[in-house]
Amino acid sequence: MNIKEISSNSLSFIGDAVYTLRVREHFINEGFQNSKQLQKLCNSYNSAKGQMNVYLALKELAFFNEMEDYIFKRGRNHITHIPKNGDLDSYKIASGLEAIVGYLYLTDKKRLEELFKEIFKVGK
Repeated sequence: MNIKEISSNSLSFIGDAVYTLRVREHFINEGFQNSKQLQKLCNSYNSAKGQMNVYLALKELAFFNEMEDYIFKRGRNHITHIPKNGDLDSYKIASGLEAIVGYLYLTDKKRLEELFKEIFKVGK
């Protein structure tokens, strides 16, 4: 698979779905069952601000490799609209993180697992 042939929109699109599912799965596995509590916990990770905070924490730890940095920049740069809720910078960073998740989902499931392990460490 030539990842350069897949649009950044597509990487972010699939990454958003994978990220959302993995966050929900994580909290269900942690034993949370109250839907209101689950929604609040998941939103803290799935919101643009939550994803931005996770990305910045992982970036500070130098977690991402060169290819993941490239994918992030592609995903970040495709955002052109001003979002209704939040700010454009948060959405750009969140979109870049989602692109990384989409890329790893399609190319490297082992690295994807490492990423989510770190996401749940830094997100607490």
